[in-house]
Amino acid sequence: MADGTLDARAEVAATDGAPGPAGPLAGVRVLELGTLIAGPFAARLLGDFGAEVIKVEAPRRGDPLREWGAARHRGRSLWWPVQSRGKKLVTLDLRTPRGAELCRRLVGHSDVLIENFRPGTLERWGLGPDELLAVNPALIVVRVSGFGQTGPYAARPGFASAGEAMGGLRHLNGFPGEAPPRVGLSLGDSLTGLFAAWGATMALYHRDARGGRGQVVDASILDSCVAMLESIPAEYAALGAVRGPSGTGVANIAPSNLYRSRDGKWLVIAANNDNLWPRLCRAMNREDLLADDRFATHQSRGAHGTEIDAIVAAWAAERDAAEIDRILTGADVVCAPVNTIADLFSDPHASARQLFAAVADGELGDVIGPAPTPRLSDAPARSEFTSSWELGRHNDEVFGEMLGLEQHEIEELREAAVI
Repeated sequence: MADGTLDARAEVAATDGAPGPAGPLAGVRVLELGTLIAGPFAARLLGDFGAEVIKVEAPRRGDPLREWGAARHRGRSLWWPVQSRGKKLVTLDLRTPRGAELCRRLVGHSDVLIENFRPGTLERWGLGPDELLAVNPALIVVRVSGFGQTGPYAARPGFASAGEAMGGLRHLNGFPGEAPPRVGLSLGDSLTGLFAAWGATMALYHRDARGGRGQVVDASILDSCVAMLESIPAEYAALGAVRGPSGTGVANIAPSNLYRSRDGKWLVIAANNDNLWPRLCRAMNREDLLADDRFATHQSRGAHGTEIDAIVAAWAAERDAAEIDRILTGADVVCAPVNTIADLFSDPHASARQLFAAVADGELGDVIGPAPTPRLSDAPARSEFTSSWELGRHNDEVFGEMLGLEQHEIEELREAAVI
């Protein structure tokens, strides 16, 4: 896979030039003021399902995401085409009075504005929600930040790593007594982008179904991480229990862990309820375990998880991963290989589900990224995407056709570095 080509079985939702479906959000216009990941990801999600996304970048330098990451293909970062897919690109210096005024004019033609500056930044530029909603009372203003628009931490800088740490997710990751590692992705950013996009769609529905007024959506990395904590807050509030990291398994639940095959591959095997445990025992030809009082109930199996893990690990170590998967899947036991991206590209299910989508990039050719999800039976997502590296590629279209500026006005704005 080093050359970036796809395995023959790893089909993608490819760009073929044919018109794609309009998408359920067709007719919605999104003005994206954010940079890097969380805000642009929220806008990308809306764009995946038909919204027109106008991405605003600073003149001359653009979004730092254009240079993000160490990997390079033909000298370019592969972050950019994945996250900017399908967006119209304009340049605008929001820090200048003329740039702020043009932004307000764009707001008058938009349904949603997404920004992820530090709280207070838009207000300093005269672009706070009060000013924006005065221009367009139906506007949905989506504000993405590290710690929210209110509270004592609102003004502090925040990345995904900080929100994950403060929000409790990092404490749960890794092994007891060791430094909690990151998951390998900017998880806090992606979670916040999801919540922000969800907030935008709810606000659009509320606007259109119940009165026609816009509102502000406040999505923070900290809030989004805390929202993922399942029963952990309840356990602490009621019992004073502080759940910690449990390594590759789940504390007091067994078997539910990673086990290594004879050919050196890791697999998840989970048979931790009363229906699955007998199936696993029979699949391993260990029906004797069903008569062992230590393993008779969900609670007792959790208490004796070390013994169970040793039994399952020994069984798995005598078989190749493919055999383990075949046996356990055939026995209706939850089992899954720990896939690399190379494994996913050759996986027949990933191919059948078309989990990857091609972005037609003007410089790089087809760039492969995640396909839109979820799937709607009657209102599918877009099936084709393009991306461009040209800063302000759509300036003439947006400022000229949408705002009605003459070409000489656009050229003057360009000379003045406003766009």
